[in-house]
Amino acid sequence: MSHDSGAEKPWGGRFSEATDRFVEIFTASVDFDRRLYAYDIQGSLAHARMLQQIGVLTAAELQAIETGLAEIRTAIESGDFSWLIEFEDVHMNIEARLTERIGDAGKKLHTGRSRNDQVATDMRLYLRDQIDQILDDLASTRSALVDLAEREVDTILPGFTHLQVAQPVTFGHHMLAWQEMLARDAERLRDCRRRVNVMPLGSAALAGTSYPIDRALTARLLGFDAISENSLDAVSDRDFIIEFCAAASLVMMHLSRFAEELIIWSSAQFDFIELSDSFCTGSSIMPQKKNPDVPELLRGKSGRVFGSLVSVLTLMKGQPLAYNKDNQEDKEPLFDTVDTVRGSLKVFAAMIPALHVKRENMKASARRGFATATDLADYLVRHGTAFRDAHEIVGKLVRYGIERKKDLSEMTLTELRQFGGQINDDIFAVLTLEGSVAARNHIGGTAPQQVRAAIQRARGHLPPV
Repeated sequence: MSHDSGAEKPWGGRFSEATDRFVEIFTASVDFDRRLYAYDIQGSLAHARMLQQIGVLTAAELQAIETGLAEIRTAIESGDFSWLIEFEDVHMNIEARLTERIGDAGKKLHTGRSRNDQVATDMRLYLRDQIDQILDDLASTRSALVDLAEREVDTILPGFTHLQVAQPVTFGHHMLAWQEMLARDAERLRDCRRRVNVMPLGSAALAGTSYPIDRALTARLLGFDAISENSLDAVSDRDFIIEFCAAASLVMMHLSRFAEELIIWSSAQFDFIELSDSFCTGSSIMPQKKNPDVPELLRGKSGRVFGSLVSVLTLMKGQPLAYNKDNQEDKEPLFDTVDTVRGSLKVFAAMIPALHVKRENMKASARRGFATATDLADYLVRHGTAFRDAHEIVGKLVRYGIERKKDLSEMTLTELRQFGGQINDDIFAVLTLEGSVAARNHIGGTAPQQVRAAIQRARGHLPPV
């Protein structure tokens, strides 16, 4: 048994026996929720100012609380603060230290609130701040992609479906595809932030409080856009965490797909790009190896975030109203998700500008895969051939080319005409890689002219970095 008596706990008056030491350690969250200290202090300051406005605190008591919390924050940030398991969590550790410093005024701070609405408020303040920072990280990564797209706007590579050569595209167009995905991620996070930015403080334990609190004042002081409408829901809701983890999972899924392309493209079999040495490692036994370890690790880290989403969903699925101790387990998955997403985006933002694009290798690969076959079929259709007949003619020409190791653009006019269809000398402009990409000259197409316009639109949507 612990040597601490139940009465030494902030809630210990009802208890006659001490908490078992193992239970004390098992149930404590201070080892990880201390991360919320700045938001806990921010919420307490707003709450104290509201309490002074309604007459619960005197001006002198408010001043003492403000001074004491400022000193505690300084102590925490300088590493001169002792976090005690006995006080269970970040909230009680700070409150106990405050009371130790300023006396009875510290004991009044918790008037009209509970740890239930306090932690919900802290988590929303924390996540609101982290979403803002992730949006900045996304903007940096998106900006790097747009810059690379502009640099490689005319570079041609094979586009793939089923990892088979399909049609030629420009590398700039390809990079903008990733920018589009991350732009949607930013939209989702901005929308998620709107639901995060709702204040639960004032809901107390579950039913509200009998004190004449001014929730509107507290919300203004904390920068919340709205106030929770139902106290039961407010203290027990973790939808905002689940929604964030879902949005974060989509971010990581996109980054994982991009990482996979970088891994494939940097292989000897593709040899489309070379990653900077700064983002690769060598082999302990094979001296020739340059392993794309950073993209591989980024690809793997998506699993952590997906796991966090499932963890929080599972945490919540069986809970009755209102607050339950289960909810203590929401923090570590959330913290890990935030850290993983932010770290991954920072790495990508640094890695993308350092990519060495091997333009000639990309172009040579596009020439080998009959990438302009669809252009030939479209040409035949424009000259009166039904599409299905054109499809069959081109299929036969491709088989002919495979047998003779000839691309369509290398065949003579006589060879191209042998399976039917009206084909003239102008076909050779159509069968070039440059002609193929230039022909996709519409919004959303891969033509360099359209890619340049898309780059300008993307820059217009990017926030300042």
